[in-house]
Amino acid sequence: MSSVVRPRPGAAVTLSPGAGGRIGGGFWAARQRVNREVTIPLGGRRVRESGAFDNLRLTGEHRGKVFADSDVYKWLEALAWERGRAESDDLAGPYKEAAELVAAAQCPDGYLHTHTQLTGRARYSDLASSHELYCAGHLMQAAVAGSRAVGDRTLLGVATRFADHLVKDLPKDALDGHPEVETGLVELYRETGTRSYLDLAARMITGRGHERLPLKGHHGPGIRQDRVPLREADAVEGHAVRAMYLAAGAADVAAETADQALMEALERQWLDMVATRTYLTGGLGSVWYGEQFGGPHELAPETAYCETCAAVGSVQWAWRMLLATGAARYADLMERTLHNAVLPGISLDGDRFFYVNALRVRAGANPDDRRAAARGRQDWYGTACCPPNVMRLLSSLDHYLATHDDQGVQLHLYASGTIRAGEALLEVETDYPWDGRVEITVREAPSRPWTLSVRIPAWADGAGVSLQGGAGLRADPDAVPADGAAVPGAYHRIRRTWRAGDRIILDLGVRPRLTAAVPRLDVARGQVAVERGPLVYCLEQADHPGVIVDDLCVAGADLRDGTAVPGLPAEVVPVTARGRAHVHREEDGGFPYRTAAAPREWEHGGPVDLTFVPYYAWANRQVGPMTVWVPMH
Repeated sequence: MSSVVRPRPGAAVTLSPGAGGRIGGGFWAARQRVNREVTIPLGGRRVRESGAFDNLRLTGEHRGKVFADSDVYKWLEALAWERGRAESDDLAGPYKEAAELVAAAQCPDGYLHTHTQLTGRARYSDLASSHELYCAGHLMQAAVAGSRAVGDRTLLGVATRFADHLVKDLPKDALDGHPEVETGLVELYRETGTRSYLDLAARMITGRGHERLPLKGHHGPGIRQDRVPLREADAVEGHAVRAMYLAAGAADVAAETADQALMEALERQWLDMVATRTYLTGGLGSVWYGEQFGGPHELAPETAYCETCAAVGSVQWAWRMLLATGAARYADLMERTLHNAVLPGISLDGDRFFYVNALRVRAGANPDDRRAAARGRQDWYGTACCPPNVMRLLSSLDHYLATHDDQGVQLHLYASGTIRAGEALLEVETDYPWDGRVEITVREAPSRPWTLSVRIPAWADGAGVSLQGGAGLRADPDAVPADGAAVPGAYHRIRRTWRAGDRIILDLGVRPRLTAAVPRLDVARGQVAVERGPLVYCLEQADHPGVIVDDLCVAGADLRDGTAVPGLPAEVVPVTARGRAHVHREEDGGFPYRTAAAPREWEHGGPVDLTFVPYYAWANRQVGPMTVWVPMH
């Protein structure tokens, strides 16, 4: 969810997300429209069918997973943000019904976890696995969303009573096996000003990493981020979603308490994660067993786990690091992750989902597991954490566009719409990410100088910035020149006394490019990927009849924008290239190995026209082989 950080003396916070962004058209507006009209109503039906609503009525046996309550809370959060974007009876009615069910299920002392209440299990007796506090965290985030978006305080009352109970009655050393409550507590503190909520979150952050959570199965304490204290850790480890939620909560605590040591540790861990444990798509988690991070550069494309929830958590952590540091690298990863690791988790029609997001599906891949990409998108999952997570992120995406501080306004993500930041009102027009032109027009501005900062993505070599005056650009002694080249991976800052009609034009140079991995990423040696602007592309079987995607290679670096692809929306820009298909030799009985002293390569067949499509759009036409990484010969 969108974090509201209040800068305070001595704190590391440099930006405040008080800018009122509103997406009005283009790429993200289309995704939000599908989310509102299709996915959120579908989510309500699926959550109801799962038994989660019946659990809140506290009758009969508990149905579903121990964390079923959290599915309701994430869905409620999505409803709240959508109501804030545009109120509707179709949203307000279901929200009211579910929120009242939640309120009625709460115990008199504030406790709320339907699995524990219905089974009679002792409270907090199995925090390593019960998800009691995890659910509490999602309740708190939903409550804050309702309060901020539409002033609805029904859930806020429930959440504060639960938080008061935790402050009073939670065992001193208690930790949940799945982090989440830490972020919820800090957000609740920001909404209510109750310091004890922040103190409890800080206590949980400090208490982690001392092997206090009991072990289960074959996993060690690292799977639950309980092996090394956060202030001492150099790398993220364990279950990827839990790691992201913990890091986001820790960043919140560090910002609010001016804990520089904690913030430096988080920066260190984030940099290592990006350098050694992040897929090209921004996806996280390379090990199916335990849904966890692997070792450095352990990033095999076909066995990538890349859970959609981990991508959502990554955006949440990067956002908080951006607020705390103002560094463009965090917005760069947010953009990459949103386009290429969050969006693949939901179909273009908004009614089918990926839990796992592999970067390669081979011909004949085993589709046995419902999570497997080879099985295609599913209409829902028994563990349904990912679909409502995408819902709430898309509904709150407007809040991530821009921030402001005493110096001015900062634009981080580009979408057509408006930005209201204090006395400034900006209008953004763009066809991004399909086109790199971004026009930012000042509609209202204070009479004093202020700085407009626009992010130049790290991939945007040769990006240009120009300034046009609405009624004739007048000389300004306080102005910082705007025209000229911009530095990729940084903010281009323009300070002047702005006037209504002034316009900044960005040319981010969106065009196809080949990407290679560092040599240590051995699974991608000799291979390339295609990117265009912020989008990662892939080869999909649907576009290559007569050959198997597994056999294709890129024959050169001549990449071109293609024409519309059948079965995908007309605005999708494909990338075309020349390639070849390998021809298999069968004289050795099909054994796939050859003597190294006298290697016999597969023969190249004739030239093949390759069509690359955005990775987020794959598996919307048919399920079949797909790959992001392609050999180059």
